[in-house]
Amino acid sequence: MQIGETTIETVRGDIATMEFDAIVNAANSSLLGGGGVDGAIHRAAGPELLAECRTLGGCETGDAKVTKGYDLPARHVVHTVGPVWRGGDNGEAERLASCYARSLDRGAEVEARSIGFPAISTGIYGYPVEKAAKTSVETIAEWVADNPQTYDRIALVCFDQATERAFGQALETI
Repeated sequence: MQIGETTIETVRGDIATMEFDAIVNAANSSLLGGGGVDGAIHRAAGPELLAECRTLGGCETGDAKVTKGYDLPARHVVHTVGPVWRGGDNGEAERLASCYARSLDRGAEVEARSIGFPAISTGIYGYPVEKAAKTSVETIAEWVADNPQTYDRIALVCFDQATERAFGQALETI
């Protein structure tokens, strides 16, 4: 999909191995590494990433902080803390939308022209993939419309076929 000069697309693969100016890490609030995509990014980036994260003082749900990419192909890592799914009536959609918007803000601050997002909160945090896809795509499209010419490429990096299908379908509705 194209909004102005920005291509928004889904790709399948391991975000820790992909070349973007910035990648987004679905982190926990400590920012000190964990499982899933968070652990993969920390392992691939090397110990310097953890050392820098220790200086950030953690991160609130829905916010984002940026570090260097160290040994990753990406120059920067934007760490965001997604919401834990608690049934959908506890502000999850608003917090998830904030993750995407704040991550785009942080990437823009370091002059990233390309950014890759994982499916935030859809792993151990239990957010239903279809609902997460709809919120993420709507938020990204709105952000790009409000901030034209900031990014050339925004990719929704999906680890498996089911996630790629859900995010692809969400993109088709915009």
